[in-house]
Amino acid sequence: MGKPTGFLEYDRREAEAIAPLERIKNFNEFHIPLSEEEQRKQGARCMECGVPFCQAGMNIKGMTSGCPLNNLIPEWNDLVYHGNWEQAYLRLHKTSNFPEFTCRVCPALCEKACTCGLNGDPVSTKENEMAIIEYAYANGLAGPKPPITRTGKKIAVIGSGPAGLAVADQLNSRGHHVTVFERNDRVGGLLRYGIPNMKLEKHIIDRKIRVMEAEGVTFQVNENVGADAKSKKLLEGYDAVVLACGASQPRDISAPGRDAKGIYFAVDFLTSTTKSLLDHDLKEGTFISAKDKDVIVIGGGDTGNDCVGTCIRHGCKSITQLEMMPKAPDHRAETNPWPQCPLVCKTDYGQEEAIAVFGHDPRIYTTTVKEFIKDKQGNLEKVVLVSLESKLDEKTGRRMMVPVEGTEKEVPCQLVLIAAGFLGSEKYVTDAFGVEVDGRTNVSTKDGKFMTSQPGVFVAGDMHTGQSLVVKAIRQGRDCAREVDEYLMGYSNL
Repeated sequence: MGKPTGFLEYDRREAEAIAPLERIKNFNEFHIPLSEEEQRKQGARCMECGVPFCQAGMNIKGMTSGCPLNNLIPEWNDLVYHGNWEQAYLRLHKTSNFPEFTCRVCPALCEKACTCGLNGDPVSTKENEMAIIEYAYANGLAGPKPPITRTGKKIAVIGSGPAGLAVADQLNSRGHHVTVFERNDRVGGLLRYGIPNMKLEKHIIDRKIRVMEAEGVTFQVNENVGADAKSKKLLEGYDAVVLACGASQPRDISAPGRDAKGIYFAVDFLTSTTKSLLDHDLKEGTFISAKDKDVIVIGGGDTGNDCVGTCIRHGCKSITQLEMMPKAPDHRAETNPWPQCPLVCKTDYGQEEAIAVFGHDPRIYTTTVKEFIKDKQGNLEKVVLVSLESKLDEKTGRRMMVPVEGTEKEVPCQLVLIAAGFLGSEKYVTDAFGVEVDGRTNVSTKDGKFMTSQPGVFVAGDMHTGQSLVVKAIRQGRDCAREVDEYLMGYSNL
């Protein structure tokens, strides 16, 4: 432990965020990194606990506590403090394929379980992770390292989101020939089109893809496997196939007037903005625009917040974010003790920006849309909101959020974005490969395994578990790759 009193001497510091009214002028990342000297102080705050909950990744009451990748956090925090950046990178890369992604988009479950956070502020582990990986790229440590020998085995990976990329990276490092098929025009899946540019600039993805290509991974875009006859050819021409297509079915809202023009799924809205930004810098005007519109976002999660931030950058007239559930407490409840994941209210960047622009938090709790109202041309012009309350369903024994009669309220709205989560895998893909699915349309496997009902066909990520976090998808990809390797070689050193 490099600095036994570091957590007492130094306060937590994070990269400074550009002021909301300034950063909404573009779609760039908006945090200014700490100096190396300050970053080393942040590394010094790590206590190197006897039991490092930060890296545990264990399940407590249905929630993950600590890093799902089991990153060696105390080790590389100590190395950051000592300025040994190369060794810190080697320890980080040992468990994480894509720290350049997770340091930007992960909710930092490691910090939620940090012992320093029990009676104070947790170590800024996510900041340290970014400092390590960016140092590695700047100093030639994160460049291509192709395998010395090849096994001759061929694997097809369907989907290039975080799970698919992790599978490909691991199996390629083992010496297998890996081809990744992506239905979109660019590689990245959820990372590319599901997460807006201000959270993850797309050149960060391109940088890693170039490294993977130089290491021998082949990428084929505009390949919608399953919608054509290619699935049969893949089964015949490859030694193994890995399905990593994500949970791609967005959950819909059933209400009168749903067919009105101006109602979109959040993923389609975010994709249109990112694609336009990459193709034409938003100048051709073909993206779904929120400019000068009263916008309602249905859904209070990360995707809903991303929609809020994107609409504000478009120049929306107003923005409202609906949450079905009550507001979470501002501080841990006694029933939610450390090191459980804290169930507390978080004001994210999009909500901060809405407060700065419009003077109030955009979120309305225990509320949903009861009806969409169209004009004579079929365009959305208003919505009817209704309050919700929790009631016990006598048939199922579960508590449900149900409308409260007499609380209806009509508000102007020309654009609705549905960010209510995802239901599971897409049927045309699972049918094409003949794999079994469960009641939630996730691809079925034996517990703790990744091979599907079809021998030689594996599954990883959200398509396997349902909608989850990027960091968990990477872990799924790594574990799946090990099972594929054992299937092909009889053993694995991954």
